[in-house]
Amino acid sequence: MATEDRELLERFLNSLFRDATTVRRLDVLLRAQTYDLPEIVLEMVNNLPPVPYNRHTLADQLNSAIVGNGLSRRFGTVE
Repeated sequence: MATEDRELLERFLNSLFRDATTVRRLDVLLRAQTYDLPEIVLEMVNNLPPVPYNRHTLADQLNSAIVGNGLSRRFGTVE
């Protein structure tokens, strides 16, 4: 399950930044709802600050939330 969750999260990020270098929080929220992301990830995405994100800053935010919720074994870190 952990490997599947990590891969799903990476595919989610790849899809967000496939055609854009910057995304808005609303873009992240809408895309997250189309993926079958675990509820805890949807909650993390919902709690993101409403600022524009490039891949690096979004990965940093998600990694902080993953570590802060003690989920690094399940999700690892994203890049």
